[in-house]
Amino acid sequence: MNNYKIIPIKGFPTIKGNTFDREAIAFWLATGFMLGNDTFYEDIKWDGLKGQPWSYHPKETTLEKATDDFAKLFEGIIKEQTEGKEVILPLSGGLDSRTLAVALRRVGAKVHSYSYGFEDSFDETSYGKKIAKLAGWSFDDLKIKRGYLWDKVATAFEINHGYSEYTHPRQFAVAEEMSKKGDIFLLGHWGDVLFDDMGIADDLDFEGQLKIVKKKILKKGGLELASDLWKSWNMDGEFEVLFDNRIRTLLAAIPIENANARIRAFKSMYWATRWTSTNLSFFSHYAPIALPYYDDRMCKFICSIPEKFLAGRQIQIEYIRKYAPDMAKVSWQSKAPYHLFNHHKYLANHHLPYRIAMKLKQLYQEKILGKPLVQRNWELQFLGEKNDSELRRWLFENPELNQLIPSGIIENYYQRFVKGNKIHWSHSISMLLTLGVMLKKTKQI
Repeated sequence: MNNYKIIPIKGFPTIKGNTFDREAIAFWLATGFMLGNDTFYEDIKWDGLKGQPWSYHPKETTLEKATDDFAKLFEGIIKEQTEGKEVILPLSGGLDSRTLAVALRRVGAKVHSYSYGFEDSFDETSYGKKIAKLAGWSFDDLKIKRGYLWDKVATAFEINHGYSEYTHPRQFAVAEEMSKKGDIFLLGHWGDVLFDDMGIADDLDFEGQLKIVKKKILKKGGLELASDLWKSWNMDGEFEVLFDNRIRTLLAAIPIENANARIRAFKSMYWATRWTSTNLSFFSHYAPIALPYYDDRMCKFICSIPEKFLAGRQIQIEYIRKYAPDMAKVSWQSKAPYHLFNHHKYLANHHLPYRIAMKLKQLYQEKILGKPLVQRNWELQFLGEKNDSELRRWLFENPELNQLIPSGIIENYYQRFVKGNKIHWSHSISMLLTLGVMLKKTKQI
């Protein structure tokens, strides 16, 4: 039985309201997700945050015992979730999917695996391919093509009703195809938050915690866009002041003193619930999903582990090294070319040749082959003449969007993106696109 009461797996309502909630929309534009029980409408509230028992009551243990306890719990959950089913496993070069791979091999599950990377980018699928080969599983090596979104953007709205933007969840490009390869998607979402610290001192004061939360949830360009709209709508006060006060209230209501544990709880209560869970719909629309890290028993386990053992992904690393040393020797993508037995060398000087080699590869592709290296999801959708034409159609030939967002603001942010720092303004463009699709499609319902 799947157990997802603490972190719900559905983060959005499907009911259309009557009056737009401009305050909620401003928060959504700034962060990329709805906060608390917000929706797009004043008369509709989401009810998924009831009774989340986040706490922090660490028990005395050792890293070895915590790892063994994790192994028993994790493998038990996975066996329960997958027994009698053929598993569809997305594999990456990170730790969360690798822990799933270790557990699936140990419980003897039947698995079809796959990895995906961007067209004209680095080789992102080699890590998953090596892990699948070690496990003896079938494997698909997939490429996410440029401009795939435009033929699917209406379907994207039907799936998540606009509650998260459409350019980041690249699983949307392949989930339908992969859903035919088995019975259930097994996903490693939220493992990276539960099994790591926030990179701060445990005794960081409340004001310091507030700054960290704000930095983590605000997207580049999001605060500027929300603030500009706040003024154009003639809303009371300054948006950033309201934003700070609301985050302060939510964070203060979490009865945890440890700074790392409190921020993890905040992210799990609000970010996981309203962003990660919303994006899960791009899998669950096509096939059932299972989420071992979302399981209530896993959440409660985390609340009992001292922060010193969660820091640096220690438990996941030790689990993989102890129970699957062959998989531990596959490079860890974020610390490549190092693996889980020597990743501590990542910051050492001898990592420099690898970084130089990767830079040379980038320059060769861009200068010699004439193909810009794709490193970010939005680059597949927004760069190039055809993509720009589709983007402009949704932004500028959309009277429903102009009824809520002044055309001058849309033009301003589009020009900032086109002529300025594309990385900084890509979030704003993506959110305006998502809002434009939502408003047009909602009118047609």
